[in-house]
Parts: sequence; structure tokens; C-alpha cells
Amino acid sequence: MSERKSPEDKTELTSSQSYDRLTEFFEHQGLLASGAEVHGLLTGMVAGGASIEGDEWLLLLSDLINEGQSFKPQLREHVKMMAAETCASLRDPDLGFQLILPSDHEPLHERLQALTAWVQSFLVGFGVNQTNLAGLSADLREAIDDMVEIAKLDITIEDDEEAERAYFEIMEYLRISAMLCFNELGQNANTTCKTNKTLH
Repeated sequence: MSERKSPEDKTELTSSQSYDRLTEFFEHQGLLASGAEVHGLLTGMVAGGASIEGDEWLLLLSDLINEGQSFKPQLREHVKMMAAETCASLRDPDLGFQLILPSDHEPLHERLQALTAWVQSFLVGFGVNQTNLAGLSADLREAIDDMVEIAKLDITIEDDEEAERAYFEIMEYLRISAMLCFNELGQNANTTCKTNKTLH
């Protein structure tokens, strides 16, 4: 009768992109990062050209969010699944990639906090593999510059209609920018991640 999912039900934590469930899961695993922060880091790493094959990326991620400590087995599996799903959604021909953020029913202030944390984490993940922006296309350089500005957002905004509209516009801009980044830098580094959809 209960809606509680067993620890083995990993798809519920990732496929539903449930911010609350992911954040709660990370807390139980002793991780201080939120669902938005972990997803932002993973997206930045994958979109920036870091390979998620092998274990090197896991060691790097543990340095960033787990004080260099090895991930517990269950946490390791969830993070690997998140990374694979993030990569596959960035490759989705139907542009299905979505940011993992609080529900639209949550207060705007909380959603903006998570949005800012996501983009800050994306930039950290992106910087792992990309330190020189000179070789990027003009469009991508502009997108990264915009992300840097978004990361500095003042989150003390009143809950009015205009602020709500701005939130969704920024979220959509970040979504498109992440896919742009992946298309330019990430897809050749992660050729094995695929969507469930037929590409041809």
C-alpha cells in the first residue's frame, strides 16, 4: 500500500527525475550535495567532453562531492545510472533532456536556489575538461558566459508572475545550452550512451 520504493528501485530515483527523492537518497548516503547539484555536475562533465566509461570520472566526482572518499556501492550504482541516463537524454533526438529541479509546486525561492546550484555545478563539471574557451564556437562561448551570469543570480526575488516567467525562461535556456554543449564537445567522448529511441 505504501508508495515507498525499495533501495533496489533505482529507476524511480533517476528516470522520474525526482529532485526530492534523489536529494533524500543522497542524504541517506551521507552526501551533502542535492539532486540538482549532482545532476548539474554530471551534465557539465558529460556535455564538456568527459568520458563516463571506466572509473576515472567516478574518482573525479568523488573529489568534487564526497571529499575524495570512495562512493558506497549503492551510491556508486545510482551515480553511474544517473550519468548514463544524463548522457542518453543529452543525445536524445527528440531533445528530451531535462534539468533535475524541485517540483513547479515548490516556492519560487527554493526553485531558484536549486536552479542556481545546478548551473554553478554544471560550470564546475564543465571546467573539468574545458579550461580554454577560445576553441569553442561563438554560440557556445556566449552560452557559457551567460551561464556564468546566471550562476550569480540574486535569489531574493518576489513570487510574482514576472519572476515565475523568468525562472522558466532561464531553465529552458540552460536546458538548450547543455544540449548545445554536448553536441559540440560531449557526444564524441561518449559514443556508447544511447537513448531507447530509434535514431534511424
